[in-house]
Amino acid sequence: MSAVTDSADDLDQLWAERFWTKFYHKGVPRCIEDELARWTSVPQLFEADALKFADRPGFVSLGSAVTYGDMLKAAKSFGAWLQSIGVQPGERVALMMPNCLQYPAALFGALFAGAIVVNVNPLYTPRELNHQLKDSGAVVLVVMDMFAATVEQAREGTHLRDVVVTAMGDMMGGLKGVAVSAMMRHVQKMVPTYRLPGAHRWTRLMAKARRMSLQPAPISPEDIAFLQYTGGTSGVAKGAMLTHRNILANTIQGRVWLLDQIDQTRPLGNVTMLPLYHIFSLTANLMMFTGAGGRNILIANPRDAKRVEWILRKERFVAMTGLNTLFVSLMKSQAFRDRDFSDLKLTIAGGMATQSVVAQEWQAVTGAPLIDGYGLTETSPVVCIGRVDLEHPEGMGFDGTVGLPVPSTEVRMRREDGSWAGIGEEGELHVRGPQVMLGYWKRPDETARVLSDDGWLATGDVGVMQADGRVRLVDRIKDMILVSGFNVYPGEIEDVVASHPLVEEVAAVGVPDAAQGERIKIVVVPRSPELTKEMLIAHCRAQLTGYKVPRIVEFRSEPLPKTAVGKVLRRELRG
Repeated sequence: MSAVTDSADDLDQLWAERFWTKFYHKGVPRCIEDELARWTSVPQLFEADALKFADRPGFVSLGSAVTYGDMLKAAKSFGAWLQSIGVQPGERVALMMPNCLQYPAALFGALFAGAIVVNVNPLYTPRELNHQLKDSGAVVLVVMDMFAATVEQAREGTHLRDVVVTAMGDMMGGLKGVAVSAMMRHVQKMVPTYRLPGAHRWTRLMAKARRMSLQPAPISPEDIAFLQYTGGTSGVAKGAMLTHRNILANTIQGRVWLLDQIDQTRPLGNVTMLPLYHIFSLTANLMMFTGAGGRNILIANPRDAKRVEWILRKERFVAMTGLNTLFVSLMKSQAFRDRDFSDLKLTIAGGMATQSVVAQEWQAVTGAPLIDGYGLTETSPVVCIGRVDLEHPEGMGFDGTVGLPVPSTEVRMRREDGSWAGIGEEGELHVRGPQVMLGYWKRPDETARVLSDDGWLATGDVGVMQADGRVRLVDRIKDMILVSGFNVYPGEIEDVVASHPLVEEVAAVGVPDAAQGERIKIVVVPRSPELTKEMLIAHCRAQLTGYKVPRIVEFRSEPLPKTAVGKVLRRELRG
């Protein structure tokens, strides 16, 4: 059977006979259902990990560490406090904090109490926060003090009964914790004035909670664990209902892919740059690496490269997760480039398309391969990931694909007429597996648009499955540019433009054109004023078919607009 004649009907046979046996590395099971059946809930798995690695420092913030055992105690105490104020299983508890020690305590504590966690971007405007609180029906909100003023402005009309305010140093202990909180409030002026009558202070409630007992909450695998809101880049943010089984499945999929290859007899330093409220960091960092007793180094503001380097100056780490824009930002820092990367074995990229030039430079700087993956909020999030073989790292690295589907996961491409595409044929990527969401919160019509009765999720992404089983992502359907009847995908244009040595950032969008339907516009942040439109057009003409060459070039001196996790907001560039 050749790649030329492979049809959609042959995919199941190919999966069993070719993809798995030939291309997956040794030790990765084809199915995770047996391991998944061992677990009922997310907090149950965390408790097992925390007891196994009780004495290890599991979470580190600004050099202050909390062991797994102490984090488990803190989580159960917070869960007991929630029960004491009347929070019932299934009610929603919102978290609005950057990466800090309180995050895992509050998150696992809410889950222990049987509540549903609503992760909130702390950079939301009052309007955005009000929408998410109303939509989710959250009854409790835990917020970092520097964002409490937003809560004050957004609270009206919500279902909030209780608000908990915390400060960055609240779980660091001793004089250091007091000093960190005081510096942020009084020296750096990072805490705007706010008024939240009746709000609870984290330190006070936790002092009381330590004397309380957590009552076991009834939790089933199919219960909702998280309302994980989509970024809202394509419309009003929707809450993806992720069950305990969804998160457990994706956690186990990640663990069997990677952790069996790692020496778990010593702490694994893992840099958690992406915010824990983001699904990629939530699963890949907080959940997956706890299975190896990982030392999660929490970075509150990954965009501040100098501060990141200062935080990491004494840290040794084996793994790091991030996305394209964060890697670019870090590599601008000479101090970061000069550090010792001898412990770094693996960098996992996700969240957005990784540009080949960035992946190549990252490996040249760190000596560690950058492994690309693919996922989305609705899949908890991982669908595919590049091959990981730490014994033979020369076979790893960025290859222009997003890798292979993880265990117990089916991936297929669908043609516009609804039929399945064959091997090597473009189509909308569909995925089916235990990590696929239950649906969108209170939006049955939206759910029906993307989730079929037999479990296939339409991702809105254009992809191709290659003959070796790897998936190549082409682009988002909604971002596709139509030029004289030809489909043009922004990601391809951006990758070419980004390879020019004088380009700092780039985004490609379509703008209306009476003759062609749309014209291609690129918005560029140059590294040097020497860069001209003519230079970029010539660079593109040398690498792109004529209809893909940009017709409009716009230069900007400021960074391109991005979401809180670093994705470029193309919609703001179309004007």
